[in-house]
Amino acid sequence: MFGLGWPEIVALVVIALLVFGPEKLPQAAAQAGRTLRSLRQMANNAKQDLQAGLGPEFANFDPTDLNPKNFVRKHLTGDLEDEWRSVTASVAGGDAVSSRPGTDLLDDFDELGYGELPPYDSEAT
Repeated sequence: MFGLGWPEIVALVVIALLVFGPEKLPQAAAQAGRTLRSLRQMANNAKQDLQAGLGPEFANFDPTDLNPKNFVRKHLTGDLEDEWRSVTASVAGGDAVSSRPGTDLLDDFDELGYGELPPYDSEAT
């Protein structure tokens, strides 16, 4: 929950008890719950209004796609991620070069020994 562990949650409960007192704590928690519910409902309504205003062309529009990190991941590396998922699925299914469990496609390549130079391709550089 929000990256909080049990010690942080216990500390927040103790602070809430000290600030509100045991008599008003249930009322404060109920008010916080109502506020959170109304904020969530407003966000969902705004998302639905935005999708309705954009029209049927943007039926699968997700506002989180506007985050630059998600935008770049979706549009620049989306094909690569799909290809990687298909490769890993074929490895898991046993269709790949190595069907041993727990191995990777790179495990089939020979490793260089100590002091051994990698092959050099003068046309590639």
